[in-house]
Amino acid sequence: MNDIFLKFTPHHWSLIIVLAVTVAAHFLAGIALRRLGRIAASTSNIWDDALFEAARRPLPVFVWLSGLFVALNIHYSSAALPVMLVHGRTITLTICISWFLIALIKNLAKMVVALRIEGGQQVDIATVDGIGKAARVTVLVVAGLVIIQSMGFSISGVLAFGGIGGIAIGFAAKDLLANLLGGLILHLDRPFKLGESVRSPDKDIEGLVEHIGWRQTALRARNMDMIYVPNSLFNSIVLVNVSRRSSRRIDETIGLRYEDLPRIEAVCAEVRAMLMNHPDIDANREVVVAFSRFGESGLEILISAFTDCTSDFNVTKQSVLLAIAGIVARLGADFAFPSRTLYMAGHTPPGLISGIPDAN
Repeated sequence: MNDIFLKFTPHHWSLIIVLAVTVAAHFLAGIALRRLGRIAASTSNIWDDALFEAARRPLPVFVWLSGLFVALNIHYSSAALPVMLVHGRTITLTICISWFLIALIKNLAKMVVALRIEGGQQVDIATVDGIGKAARVTVLVVAGLVIIQSMGFSISGVLAFGGIGGIAIGFAAKDLLANLLGGLILHLDRPFKLGESVRSPDKDIEGLVEHIGWRQTALRARNMDMIYVPNSLFNSIVLVNVSRRSSRRIDETIGLRYEDLPRIEAVCAEVRAMLMNHPDIDANREVVVAFSRFGESGLEILISAFTDCTSDFNVTKQSVLLAIAGIVARLGADFAFPSRTLYMAGHTPPGLISGIPDAN
């Protein structure tokens, strides 16, 4: 055994020391990450949690690669380090750093969403996901440029070639690029988010937003069909976000019989009073109850009011219409229905309205 150790040269001992230091650094890094992770978990700050979780896998790889390249430097101490090893060192370290940054971005996105949901706050998951994707793409692009530069290629030449290629690709895939740009605008402007209901009066599009991608958006229609809309279409159409309206308007026209003309003023007054005192009607906004016109079959009354933003519109509308029916019945009036009166030749038409004399 002693003979074996005697055969070790200082060069060999240097490599052994590097190996031992690398192994020790690997275990110490693991212990440090676990302890720091437990400390970070006890704090309310999400940045330290995301940081230590992101470093859990890339750091050991980084430690071993560092030890490997230190050993290679010692091995080639008497000669120049081969060019491929120099490139390999830069490339592998760049990959480790990119790996860490991408994991950090993913963890931050998840923790931001979880923290806001836990706090009972609203969070736009699509926007958080879009920002995370853009950040990860940026990291990958920068890492690719660093790797290309480390391999001896000129970045300016690559960018110039990319510009020429980009023009050609732009002409060939203009629809795809338009949809990608439309997806970016959706994430920036946020005209809608997941779970909201939207419709377009320009197109036959209406549904619940279930997914916002970079190329297309998925809407669930009322009949449960899935509608896939290219993102570029949202830049050229009028879009109505139904979920963001503050209230809905009840806009109805009812008709009473012509013989109910003496009662119409009382009907309008009581209907208006009912609306002003209704718990689900916003009395601070315009409430209209007015005799609007002489219709073909009856006297038409315009009724317009806004519901409270927290109420169920259909339930409120049903309650209002039933209350109106009760008022009309209580005042001795009745609703009109389409009818025609036929007068025979040689007979003088009677008064058309009860209690009102003929015009002649």
